[in-house]
Amino acid sequence: MTNLNILACQINIPPTDTVAARNLHLRTTADSVRKRLNAAPADIVLLPELSTLDYSNATFANLAEVAESDAGESFSTWSDVARTHNCWVLYGYARRCKKGYSIATGVVDPAGELKGIYDKLHLAQFGASEEKNYFNNAGSQLVVFECNGFRLSPITCYDIRFAELARTLVLQHKVDCILHTGAYARDPSFDSWHAFVKTRAMENQIYVLSLNRAGENFGNSVFMPPWVDESNHSVEFAAHDEQFKHVQLSKAAIEQAREEFHFLDDRLPSYELPATEINTPD
Repeated sequence: MTNLNILACQINIPPTDTVAARNLHLRTTADSVRKRLNAAPADIVLLPELSTLDYSNATFANLAEVAESDAGESFSTWSDVARTHNCWVLYGYARRCKKGYSIATGVVDPAGELKGIYDKLHLAQFGASEEKNYFNNAGSQLVVFECNGFRLSPITCYDIRFAELARTLVLQHKVDCILHTGAYARDPSFDSWHAFVKTRAMENQIYVLSLNRAGENFGNSVFMPPWVDESNHSVEFAAHDEQFKHVQLSKAAIEQAREEFHFLDDRLPSYELPATEINTPD
């Protein structure tokens, strides 16, 4: 039965409000990833949301300098890693659009070609997030790719909280794993994050890899299998520290979950049903 190996990179990201700082961070991160891949190859390398930049108002205020074109330094760096190590690489960057900026994920294949760009659909404007103050281009399309017989799709941070998105990826696009990247700060929404990841995995019977950045105010990435119980556990990452962790996907685990629990088969064709409204006296 087919398996898939993903190197998930919960990385530290220093202040990157200049091009020089951004590029130094990129080189340092790529060197760390190369070291891990030399020790243990992977089919896919996944980096967090906006992995090129620190998540701060100071850096976002300087997007005119540090945002990139699709053929920018981030693409050049990760394209070389993909070619050298014969793997897919998904990386986050601030994308320079015709008018303004988006929060983007680049998808590079083992030949080093940019095969897709996913722009975050839902910009977050709550808690520690003030994205709408700086980013004005929300996404309007999905990205799906295939590796080792698995179908995968990237989504970004706030996107996980919309059940319709995950459902569409599974029902219409037959996705086996959602690659969910974030910049989850420890604000009032932080403790609810894993609940959404677990729900999306179990209600759709797929894998969800939810990758945060490292740091005192971040961390706690999680890899959720298609079914979770006392013998099937999620994979937990460090609470704060940088961590490079290999996780495995199995077709057998997806098939077993769907054979034992028939959530997808037992769905009604539509839930747009008539409702009986019961009015109570005042």
